[in-house]
Amino acid sequence: MTQKRPEIGSWFENIDGGLLFEVVAVDDTIEVQYADGTLDEFDWEQWREMSLVPAAEPEDANAAYGLTVDDQSQNARGFSVPEDTNPLDHIEGEPFEGTDESP
Repeated sequence: MTQKRPEIGSWFENIDGGLLFEVVAVDDTIEVQYADGTLDEFDWEQWREMSLVPAAEPEDANAAYGLTVDDQSQNARGFSVPEDTNPLDHIEGEPFEGTDESP
């Protein structure tokens, strides 16, 4: 049994079932999401009785959200932004009068 305090974002493995999960919310209950995306909830008594060990985040941790490594390189609107570029470099517009850029 574990006495590990659950923290949001921490990963655990349930030794009894071999299931890997992430803590996603902590309040009156502990809410978890398994690696396959399934959600579950435990009260504090259940949590203390479980046989848990801390675990490393799996490489495919976002698979439950339907994301792949390639998807993570896209911004919130779905546009790819190469990591080595500055998005501000691609902004075009008319220069304002009185600036160094005006002709």
